Amino acid sequence: EVQLVESGGGLVQAGGSLRLSCAASGFTFGRYIIGWFRQAPGKEREGVSCISISDGRSDYADSVKGRFTISTDNAKNTVFLQIHSLKPEDTAIYYCAQNAQDGTNWYSLGEYDYWGQGTQVTVSS
Repeated sequence: EVQLVESGGGLVQAGGSLRLSCAASGFTFGRYIIGWFRQAPGKEREGVSCISISDGRSDYADSVKGRFTISTDNAKNTVFLQIHSLKPEDTAIYYCAQNAQDGTNWYSLGEYDYWGQGTQVTVSS
């Protein structure tokens, strides 16, 4: 059974940092792309970053470049999303998801087959 479990969210002040984790199980980790998405209240879910586990290639949404860093611990089948300089507009539920495609359209929700339950990030001003 494919499982993706996010953790690491919380309430932080603007300017702070968080590291989100996505623990994966039930599939061959190295064969997939893992994406991070977020959904703010009243807004559509949007892609923020992805990483190809096999070769480490990554990409970011323009809105988060320079503040978000995606990485992996392949020995632990875990993907991390480090977030610096948090802003109130980063407040959202953050999800990780599994992508079996080539990553060309990594920001498209339709590319992903399995999703975690999400972790809440709340940034106070």
